[in-house]
Amino acid sequence: MQRNRPAAGRRVAAAAVAGGMALVGVGLTAPAAHAAESDISFSNVVINNGKPIVVGISAEVEVPLTYTVKSSVALDSWWVEAYRSNGSTKYLLAISTTRWSCRTSSAGGYTFHDCDETMSIDPDGMPGGNGNHLVNSDAAEWKTLGTGIKKNGGYDTDLLSATARLQRASRIQNANASPEPVAKGKPITVTGTVQHANWSQHRYDNYGGRLVKLQFKPAGSSTYSTVKTVTASSTGSLKTTVTASQDGTWRWSYGGNTTTGASNSSGDYVDVT
Repeated sequence: MQRNRPAAGRRVAAAAVAGGMALVGVGLTAPAAHAAESDISFSNVVINNGKPIVVGISAEVEVPLTYTVKSSVALDSWWVEAYRSNGSTKYLLAISTTRWSCRTSSAGGYTFHDCDETMSIDPDGMPGGNGNHLVNSDAAEWKTLGTGIKKNGGYDTDLLSATARLQRASRIQNANASPEPVAKGKPITVTGTVQHANWSQHRYDNYGGRLVKLQFKPAGSSTYSTVKTVTASSTGSLKTTVTASQDGTWRWSYGGNTTTGASNSSGDYVDVT
């Protein structure tokens, strides 16, 4: 395993310099990325297999990153970052990147490196305790850039077309189906509370007004089917009544949206007598 350079964290921008790399602190200006040059280019950038990255309030999340860097000059190092901009400052998504492999080939006077890496994303902030962390407005589409450091000095930093969507994690708490057991033909009341991560406050908040599916899995089956769709109250509360017909497990399933990821509650088995 080869350890790639550590990213500086979301609130720090990377500035390439001759012979190495310097880190630009919060509020400082990073060198502007420019149009791709013919001697170095990045392509085939895919983050998290093209799926949204869902992050909670504490656990570090690791996602795959793959890309190809093509060069007609010798390179000392290179990397791809996901970033957001605030004026001239670029905020990096990953706190670090682990490079597992780069397969090298040559054709037409160019060298190709097909790289396989892992990005580490920490909602609580970068190492060093400087207080940097995700905030709710970071639940958005992040752009990408690629940087190549040339062995003979100089560098090339290019804005790329690939993007990654970052989402706040959701969860459904206190899922319960009652009574247990219940007589066939009698009502079952299913309750729960839908929530989503509040990165700015490091907590989960109730998520009102969401459309959430009530699903059922008969005893002996491995497949849930949707029974009905329920709208959560303004405080995120879920409650509905169904008729008991057979033994099985009930759960809630929230499909997510552009800023919040999908989630399923734990299942609650009800014995129908």
